[in-house]
Amino acid sequence: MLILFQISKVMFGLGGLFSHCPISTKTTKKHCFLSSLLRPFPLISSISSIPFSPFRSLSVFSTMDSSGVLPIDVSKGTEVVMDEEYSSISELLREFTDISSIDKAWTFKSKNGSQAMFQISQPNLLANKKRKYILSSHITAGKDSVASFQSAPFPTEITGVSTIVPSPSGSKLLVIRNPENDSPTRFEIWDQSQVEKEFHIPQSIHGSVYTDGWFEGISWNAEENLIAYIAEEPAPLRPTFTSLGFQKSGSAEKDSGSWKGQGFWEEDWGETYAGKRQPALFVINITSGEVRPVDGVGRSLSVGQVVWAPPTNVLQQDLVFVGWPSDVRKLGMKYCYNRPCALYAAKSPFLKSEDNHSETGSRKDASLFKLTESISSAFIPRFSPDGKFLAFLSAKSSVDSGAHSATNSLHRIDWPTDGMLSSATKIVDVVPVVFSADDGCFPGLYCFDVLHKPWLSDGHTMILMSIWGSTQVILSIDLLSGKVSRVSPGASNYSWNVLTLDSDNIIAVCSSPVDIPQIQYGLLDGEASVNATWNWQKVLNPASKCSEKVRSMLASRQFSVIKIPVNGTKQNLTSGAQKPYEAIFVSSKSKLEGECEPMLVILHGGPHTVSVSSFSKSFAFLFSLGYSLLIVNYRGSIGFGEEALQSLPGNAGSQDVNDVLNAIDHVIDMGLADSSKIAVIGGSHGGFLTTHLIGQAPEKFVAACARNPVCNLALMVGITDIPEWCYVESFGIEGKSKFTEAPSAEDLVLFHKKSPIAHIHKVKTPTLLLLGAKDLRVPVSTGLQFGRALKEKGVEIKILMFPEDSHPLDRPQTDFESYVNIGLWFRKYCR
Repeated sequence: MLILFQISKVMFGLGGLFSHCPISTKTTKKHCFLSSLLRPFPLISSISSIPFSPFRSLSVFSTMDSSGVLPIDVSKGTEVVMDEEYSSISELLREFTDISSIDKAWTFKSKNGSQAMFQISQPNLLANKKRKYILSSHITAGKDSVASFQSAPFPTEITGVSTIVPSPSGSKLLVIRNPENDSPTRFEIWDQSQVEKEFHIPQSIHGSVYTDGWFEGISWNAEENLIAYIAEEPAPLRPTFTSLGFQKSGSAEKDSGSWKGQGFWEEDWGETYAGKRQPALFVINITSGEVRPVDGVGRSLSVGQVVWAPPTNVLQQDLVFVGWPSDVRKLGMKYCYNRPCALYAAKSPFLKSEDNHSETGSRKDASLFKLTESISSAFIPRFSPDGKFLAFLSAKSSVDSGAHSATNSLHRIDWPTDGMLSSATKIVDVVPVVFSADDGCFPGLYCFDVLHKPWLSDGHTMILMSIWGSTQVILSIDLLSGKVSRVSPGASNYSWNVLTLDSDNIIAVCSSPVDIPQIQYGLLDGEASVNATWNWQKVLNPASKCSEKVRSMLASRQFSVIKIPVNGTKQNLTSGAQKPYEAIFVSSKSKLEGECEPMLVILHGGPHTVSVSSFSKSFAFLFSLGYSLLIVNYRGSIGFGEEALQSLPGNAGSQDVNDVLNAIDHVIDMGLADSSKIAVIGGSHGGFLTTHLIGQAPEKFVAACARNPVCNLALMVGITDIPEWCYVESFGIEGKSKFTEAPSAEDLVLFHKKSPIAHIHKVKTPTLLLLGAKDLRVPVSTGLQFGRALKEKGVEIKILMFPEDSHPLDRPQTDFESYVNIGLWFRKYCR
């Protein structure tokens, strides 16, 4: 369920209706600061400094536990001690919180080489949101395959910007500012010196543009005069009532004495999409500012990830996009790759005359064409540079099995040169699902995002990221032969993230649990192909830095990836499910002989996600408190082949619990941990495991912390946005067909038996619960029930409730307060 990475903020409210059309305004003069620092584009907003004064003291928790009592009793004589400890831990956490993250990058050609534009983010605790800024760098190619990056002296903050998208040539920049309340959406078109045009799109046309990375799709056409994008459909009209009853439409409406009715309830796509209207497809003409919806796409589809097809004929301007059926129950979408989806093609609502390229209006014969009839899942479409084929990913293993995430496959459609699509279009399998790989071999494709331009200059080799065991790697894939090669260095266990391509060179970020993200430049050695070799060099960049205090702490730590043999294999297990799984172990370099630090066992959610060997500010904060970390990728995690992953559904609460206990015993036997000083923490399904472990192995742990944990499946199944998850993880693949909105008494009995609450009578471990009151994925009632039951038993229990948070608990203030109190909790019980 939960991938412990960044996700979009939940948005609420329907917004108002406006009757006027979009207004086009041309900005002839716009003040621009330090534009020479950010070529090819000027500053989007003014520069601001980023000073913070640390939280000196947080003397008590900010919320009450389930009994209404403040979680820490600050009595006379202990207040100073608590203040000092709270202050010390919060100041340490601030050292890690301030580290910036490199989120995106783009490259542009210039006379003197290339330019890179990095989008960087940093938590803004006082504003409780992320501060985003842009840093520009000149890339100069040197001798002996060495390149240098010369960065602007200061970054530039961008405020109020939802997303930025360069045009294909790099000569224009689209800046979108989504509305607040009833205001219109703003589209700004920048050239290399100023804002060229600005359009205001009222909510009578559409609501906010989707920029969340799931439905998101913003695509320039080749001629750079049309932009296709996904936005919320207009708000439906609501009935108006007065003291006399219903007011007919067209009647004079008074300022007072009437009110808007609520209208009919409409289902949304669950967690993070609460209050969001259906995603729909639009095209804006940036010459006139006119916006048109795409014909033929009805409300039976929710759409996303749109791209323009290659222009094979001036009268055929195809848009290719992903469609999810929305005329059935809308189950939670975020992180759920098991939702059936397909690729569709539709005509642009703007067509050109073959003679003079003038607009001729909307085609009456516009139709919707399904491209992937023969496959249950197709997403992230990408056309090759020459337009000869369309590549896309598929999560058919997830759709067919019901597991929310499983092993992906990569496919290709040969695009017709005349643009005439046919129902006989063949789907070519490029990279099939890997069920069980030999040791050290490619374990399968686990890719959930692809660059907008992922191609090397040969036109058929893609560069993308994938999970390989407990690491994230960069791969090259030949779309013609299907050959897969590992591009990122394989000698270390570091994780890699592709930011963008600079012609045939790669700009990436590399990190480890004990190394902050560092920009790396991969230079192609020889001709572009899947067999190419790469020379990697570090890039000195202001964004890749931390305080000396943090640097010293990280330098004192080391990590390794440990293989854990499966304990007590059964005859009915597949060969892939009997292979060792992995855990990432972080410890001090200066451990004395026979001495072990207290150990925190960290468990990821999903369960079909993974903890990779990349830098985590939260984890680094925890080991800087003097703990070793055991980060377990139990069987069922992605990155280890489909057989290992599919061994968990139906065995949740037993196999995964035993894998964690086996991993703990393994490092104890290695002399890396002290069995008397072990604590456990996890979120979502990791919280499910945490609360299971303290019930099934009550003597094993001295403290526990669970973030939005699954505690009672029988309670959760009726109120979660993913009820089918309860069935699949409890019953296995059979649960996909058993799923019903009305669980039987027998189903509820099994759900209870599979749940942590079934073992609550054995729990004695002091437990800290962190809950988001607006969580739709694992509703807060399951955690509250578990906490109240522990309190009833007399177990030490504290609860932090965050009234405005949903499942991730990732808003800056929430994340900060959470880890301050996690640090205090473990310091109290696990020394």
